[in-house]
Amino acid sequence: MTAAPSRSPSPGSRGLSHEASETTPLLLSHPDPDTEASTLVGSTTTPGRSQAASVNSDSAEGARVAVADADEVPLPKLQLFLLCYARMTEPIAFFCIFPFIAQMVQDNGHLPDTDVGFYSGLIESLFSATQMLVLVSWGRLADRIGRKPVLLYSLAGTAIGPALFGMSTSLWQMFLFRCLAGVFSGSSLIIRTMIAEISTTQTQARAFSWFAFFGNMGIFVGPILGGVLASPAEQYPGLFGRVRFFKDYPYALPGFVTGAIAATSLVACALLLDETLKKRRSHEDSTEAAQLVDLEPPMTTRELIKAPGVGVVLWVYGHVMLLAFAFTALIPVVLFTPVSLGGAGLSTPQISIFMAIQGASQSAFMLLVFPALQKRWGTNGILRACGYVYPFFFIAYIVLNLLLRNGSDLAMAVFWVLGPAAAVLGPGVAMAFIATQLALNDVSPSPNVLGTLNAIALTLSSGIRSLVPGATTAVYAVGVRGQILGGHLVWVILVPVAAALTLATQYLPEKPAAKDNQDDQSS
Repeated sequence: MTAAPSRSPSPGSRGLSHEASETTPLLLSHPDPDTEASTLVGSTTTPGRSQAASVNSDSAEGARVAVADADEVPLPKLQLFLLCYARMTEPIAFFCIFPFIAQMVQDNGHLPDTDVGFYSGLIESLFSATQMLVLVSWGRLADRIGRKPVLLYSLAGTAIGPALFGMSTSLWQMFLFRCLAGVFSGSSLIIRTMIAEISTTQTQARAFSWFAFFGNMGIFVGPILGGVLASPAEQYPGLFGRVRFFKDYPYALPGFVTGAIAATSLVACALLLDETLKKRRSHEDSTEAAQLVDLEPPMTTRELIKAPGVGVVLWVYGHVMLLAFAFTALIPVVLFTPVSLGGAGLSTPQISIFMAIQGASQSAFMLLVFPALQKRWGTNGILRACGYVYPFFFIAYIVLNLLLRNGSDLAMAVFWVLGPAAAVLGPGVAMAFIATQLALNDVSPSPNVLGTLNAIALTLSSGIRSLVPGATTAVYAVGVRGQILGGHLVWVILVPVAAALTLATQYLPEKPAAKDNQDDQSS
């Protein structure tokens, strides 16, 4: 019997294209979702309808078994831990300098106090701007040569960059080495892609919850390392007071420790991490020798952005990042600002406690709440819920200030109910961070461009991070100084911006069932 030519797989297919014959099975582990049962890669010429019906029936049953088996595939714990540990190194390196950057700028630049803030902000903007320029290139390289080598390159840069920055003795060196750190800051996008490729649709919510948790750990650990280890000769004279090197380079030790953490991740990943990129191949068996060739040319960035659903998901992703960066920049300033000017008037220890509660709550939502809600509501459902909650989360800080300004017993009683609720329940909106990543995974036209798509998303995020924090705090300062709307100008602007997220989420594409089946089987 002569087999009919096999059809080309659909854009989302991860499997192998085979030709069917009497001796080759029609049900393959990597199906083409174009057929009714999403299992037939080729078709045979049959003399009657009964044989075709039998084939389709068997194939449909096999598809159900394959999907059921794929759903039960557990997460590879070692691989997930290696990726999450590597994820933690980048925020450690990024946030480690925060406690001492202002003093370092003043020491190296011999600047007046009025100029320190400008140069400190410029250094951080350079990191984000450089990152924005290179992320797409890292993503395309990962799609071409593999995830693992690109991740190792990035971790090597993360190990070296902080050490060089810590030994900077002039402003131009600080600028140069911070840009170098931005160039090698591609680990996060590679890790996102690899976690998507080692998980199924049933396990990716739990996997990305751990990804987000380790990212938060890095944000928490980085500033602690910077504050504890900077200027060791002055902080710990009995231990480092006689070490001339740490007197000449007071900010080198936190850079060395941060680099060492990245180096341990580099070694562990080099030895134990598996490559996850499995490009789509085609078997040509005419000479009984399998020749593997790529079936599809790589998509251009323009083609990828114009692919169905991609533009909307990127819009929602950018919108979530804008709200997150604005709030992160605002909250310490708002908590510190006197009540009479529009803030909460908290002391430094009180601010630390409030932010620690928020951090713990955010971690709990990501690890414990998100997986269950994602299974019940779906990714889009969580994004829409966060869109509804975000405006009220911001309004809560206006109300809290008004209650403090009132000062009556009733107002203070309401304050002590609403304040803890804002600290404990408000961080639930952070579930949108994980949900946007899952939405990116779902909308990717092909697994072979997932790295590039993540790079585009993180490039967008870097651009937002380079502009939004400074702009947000500047608007807040203007509102407070002029007591515009009682010092709440920035919140009045952010509330409708947050409400617009609700509108954006209404246009999110629904994930087709065929892609669910395909993703699970390809795992």
